[in-house]
Amino acid sequence: MVVLVALVPLYIFIAEAIERGPLHAPAIPLDRMIPLVPLWSLVYGALYLVLIVAPVFIVRDQELLQRTVWSYLAVWLVAYACFYLYPTYAPRPDAVRGAGFGAWGLRLLYSLDPPFNCFPSLHVAHSFVSAFACHRVHRRLGGLLLAAAALVALSTLFTKQHYVLDVLAGVAMAMGVNAALLRTYPRERVPELDRRIALPFGVGAVALAAVVLASFYALYITGIADRAFLD
Repeated sequence: MVVLVALVPLYIFIAEAIERGPLHAPAIPLDRMIPLVPLWSLVYGALYLVLIVAPVFIVRDQELLQRTVWSYLAVWLVAYACFYLYPTYAPRPDAVRGAGFGAWGLRLLYSLDPPFNCFPSLHVAHSFVSAFACHRVHRRLGGLLLAAAALVALSTLFTKQHYVLDVLAGVAMAMGVNAALLRTYPRERVPELDRRIALPFGVGAVALAAVVLASFYALYITGIADRAFLD
């Protein structure tokens, strides 16, 4: 867990290291057919938050928790290597037009997240790893979270944060660590109590994301974040 947290700042350091060098755009014709839809920024942020916090609530068995952490470490390290060796830039527009909470959220996202480190999509890989880990505990909840991860993957395209190939590579990474580390953990080892409380805890993760989303809406209507990040 300590190593995982320590890796987070490297995301910014890699972006700063590559931004002056040659950058790649792994676009395919399908990318040009996908429109920019600012409202998807809410899915990008809110559902991703659900997927980030869900394992904290749901994955309680020590061995499965360790496997989950190792899965996160694996996708982060592979992604970081790709970011550095194959530097890319996001297919963002020059400006986000329009008003409303969705457009505001997308402008805020662009101001906070550097437009680099696209291939593979760590956002997508992280989402699916979280869903796969929770699926070992509770099948139905895991299925819902996998659907949420698929929506997050779509949101990265409609917000122009990633290319189609970035998303496919992110899903492939998550499926790889799932096959190697998570699916090999027998379901019968999950304590029955953990299985029973998984759904209520999943609701708690959704409630937490709703509170955060409401907080951002409050920032939107008050204009506080505009002065701090968008001006």
